This record gives sequence, structure tokens and C-alpha cells, in this order.
Amino acid sequence: MMPEFNSSKLRATVLQMAYAGSTVHIGCAFSIIEIMAVLYRNHLRYPDNDPQAPQRDYLVLSKGHGVMAQYACLHEKGWLPKSDLENYFSDGSRLKGLSDAHVPGCEVTSGSLGHGLSVGTGMALAAKLGKTGQYCYAVVGDGEMNEGPMWEAMLFAKHWALDNLIVIVDENGFQAMGKTAEVMQLGSLQAKFEAFGFEAVTVDGHDEKVLEHALTQLKASKNGAPKAIIAKTVKGKGVSFMENQNIWHYTRLTEDTFGAAMAELEQVK
Repeated sequence: MMPEFNSSKLRATVLQMAYAGSTVHIGCAFSIIEIMAVLYRNHLRYPDNDPQAPQRDYLVLSKGHGVMAQYACLHEKGWLPKSDLENYFSDGSRLKGLSDAHVPGCEVTSGSLGHGLSVGTGMALAAKLGKTGQYCYAVVGDGEMNEGPMWEAMLFAKHWALDNLIVIVDENGFQAMGKTAEVMQLGSLQAKFEAFGFEAVTVDGHDEKVLEHALTQLKASKNGAPKAIIAKTVKGKGVSFMENQNIWHYTRLTEDTFGAAMAELEQVK
């Protein structure tokens, strides 16, 4: 049976992991759930369902602190057993709080923000030079867009005509220490990407049909321009008391908040 990548189910898995590990970064995982679901359901190609297949597409999770969303998808793919989720963040666990390349399906070790896109451009260039037809999808946060290496990577991508690179910006309006606009005003990210030679669109990052359409259209555009999707999202999306509450970047679940959050997700399944 093919995995469904149901958003409510994925969010429930994230909650279960966070509660089991008494750990944080729930809000930033929730904001990319639909993005990850659409990518894994329809776009990431893994021949023979092998996360290390040489001809696979690449997913670089540059905002590595949102990795629980990816772990939930890897579990749906059958690559992570339930025991890994139940022992998340415990002593001896292979699943850490940031993306780790030692985990099958995680292409990079990330979390030092601003670096993942540079790795993704290198992967896309190698695929382009090798004429393999592979795509690289780089999921980045709006907070890390104020890092200099991001803009250097974008210049590089345009110079090498990497139209097999698709950058998806999780624009949830927050970063660790507050609102992104208060930490570093970014203005229109779509306009900035376009100024750097990207073909870019802005979409609702929680509307899976819109995300699917944007990805399909951009991949069909073989014009030498790297691609970008600015996904407008809500940090903590899916649980009412977490939405747009940046405290859930670093807040741990209690028995009561875990139960309340799970009950909300159960209502929308």
C-alpha cells in the first residue's frame, strides 16, 4: 500500500516523538508538514524505494530543526521503524533533534542555518553535469534567509543554470528569537529571488493542491532558471494554541498539552 502522507497523521507523529523525547521544535516542524507531504507523495523519486538509490532525487532540509516533519515522512516510507520514533532523542537513539546524514533519507547534516542551500546547489550541479535528470529540493526557513551564504548559493545556482534546483522557503514569519521582520526585514522574497535570476512564485504553504500545481509547473519550465516557491505558512499550524505562538519553538509538551493537541488533530482526520 502506498503511503498517504496525511497531514494530521504526520502532525500526530511529530507530537508523539516530541512527547516521547521531551524535546522542542514542534512549531517549526508543523509549518512544513504539507510541503513535506506533497514532496514525498508525488515528487521525490526513490527507485526501488531505496533512500540511497544512486538515481534518487535529493531533499535537503536546510532548516534542520524542523526534522521531525521529515522523520514522520520517513516512517511513512517504511524507512524508520516505530521503535525509532518511540525512542526519539533518548540515549543511544539515532534520531537527533537536527537533520543528520547518518539517517537513511536525510541527505545532509544541517541545523547550522544558512548552509543547506549551498549543499543543495552542489548536488544540483553534479546532477546537471552528469545529465542524470535528478532534482534537488531545498527546504529553507525564512529566518535563515538573512544569512549571507544563502544569497551566494542563489548567485551560484543562476550562474550554472540549475533549473533542477527547487528552493522552497517556509515563510512562517518567525525565527528562534522572535518575528523575522523584527530580527531582519526581508521584504518580498519572491522579488528578491527573481532579482537573483530565479523563477519564483508565492503560494499558501498549507494548501496541498496549490503546492502540487506550483511544483508541477516549475518543473515543466526548462528555461535554465533555478526555481523558488515562497510558501506562506503558519508556525504551529494544526493545533490552535500553538499557531503563531513562537513560544512553541522551545516549549516542551506536558501530559495535558500533549493530550489537548492530539485531541485537536483527531477531530480533523
